[in-house]
Amino acid sequence: MTKEEVQLYWNTKPCGSDVTEHAKYSKQYFEEIEDVRYAREPEIFSFAQFPRAHKKKVLEVGVGVGTDFVQFVRSGADAYGIDLTEEGINHVQNRLKLYELPQATLVTADCENLPFQDSFFDMVYSWGVVHHTADTERAIKEIFRVAKPGGIVKIMVYHKWSIVGMMFWVKHALFKFRPWKSISWCMANFMESPGTKVYSKREVRNMLNGIPECSNYSVQTRLTYYDDLTRFSPFFGKMGRVITQLTGGDARGWFLMISAKKE
Repeated sequence: MTKEEVQLYWNTKPCGSDVTEHAKYSKQYFEEIEDVRYAREPEIFSFAQFPRAHKKKVLEVGVGVGTDFVQFVRSGADAYGIDLTEEGINHVQNRLKLYELPQATLVTADCENLPFQDSFFDMVYSWGVVHHTADTERAIKEIFRVAKPGGIVKIMVYHKWSIVGMMFWVKHALFKFRPWKSISWCMANFMESPGTKVYSKREVRNMLNGIPECSNYSVQTRLTYYDDLTRFSPFFGKMGRVITQLTGGDARGWFLMISAKKE
């Protein structure tokens, strides 16, 4: 996986844009993307807590088509955003203009090298982004670097030992007669952009423990829309429900959510 491959993928398929056939940059286009995103991922609201960003300097790492970014702007945040793709930045600029919202600071940039000074933001938020970059640990360190002491960091990455992860292994490894392949291999080759990574709670904690400014954090999993595998087949749906019952529900959720305060 190279940065160029990841950039090409998301330039071609901006996150969430595949759910609508409305004219690009129209109100119907953005509103359908938003409706589908929050119907499928309602946990974003309790995690991001957009109203708490009021009058705060907030950075979103990986703005995508701007659905969450617009919520920060509407909440009165001093909003900054970066994305690896020009397509993402163009989406957000058009979205802000369409809704007559204040223009924000938007930069095409690499999350492993954030173009901001140390200790600059009250909050840094990233939902489902840093697991797509080559050096996720470096990206997380960069996020902590630009957060102020006492600032809030919120990051979501995909969970390796989730129902989704296990079913990907069944589909792409076991059913293809290559059971020696790992969940990580399956995700890198078949989940979204090339090289997508997944993490266990332990692996995330090990990364966070290597950041001196990060000693106050929580790592939680959450069952999601994506963990209900009935939409793929009754067989996968039944297997997912059995796994959920045996392992305690949210322990096998697809979203692995990090909340931290920079020391």
